[in-house]
Amino acid sequence: MTATPGLTASQTVGPFYGYALPFPGGGDIAPAGDPRTLTLHGVVRDGDGAPVPDALLEFWQAAPDGSRGGAPGSLRRDPVTGAVAGRDGTAFTGFGRVPTDADGHYTVRTLPPGDRAPYLCVLVFARGLLHHLHTRAYLPGHPDDALLAALPEHRRATLRATPERDGVLRFDIRLQGDDTEETVFLEFL
Repeated sequence: MTATPGLTASQTVGPFYGYALPFPGGGDIAPAGDPRTLTLHGVVRDGDGAPVPDALLEFWQAAPDGSRGGAPGSLRRDPVTGAVAGRDGTAFTGFGRVPTDADGHYTVRTLPPGDRAPYLCVLVFARGLLHHLHTRAYLPGHPDDALLAALPEHRRATLRATPERDGVLRFDIRLQGDDTEETVFLEFL
């Protein structure tokens, strides 16, 4: 008689995200030289407010016209060496992947998404997490969607990118903290 294996508990992974998964130009979602380019940057912090130096963030978003197809090309390979060559610099892919630096800081350059989805989906991978975390970075100048409207105002603030200067937005991520500090994370079943 053979026993049916049961589910096993999740285990933490890492810290290897910043070494194994980034690729050249991973934060350059916008085509080079596009005048609509926005820079989104911030710091990932743990529950004590300390920077997380080895997290990895993925960004997924709609194109400026609202389409969600993107373009292939984020993980192109050099045909001679087989090494990852990264983006071609001319196409908007709708996807980015960046590690945090030693100070927990990240930066992506992208185009503003269409009005139907005025946010960037953000996935956070970090040591100590059993599962990656989902959140959103809402850009200013758009009315609240159903998700934001369902949250108390002080929780909405954790999902809103704030303008620093023309074309530059800040979006910090707090992995744990009190109700006013911790970023709202989404659960997908």
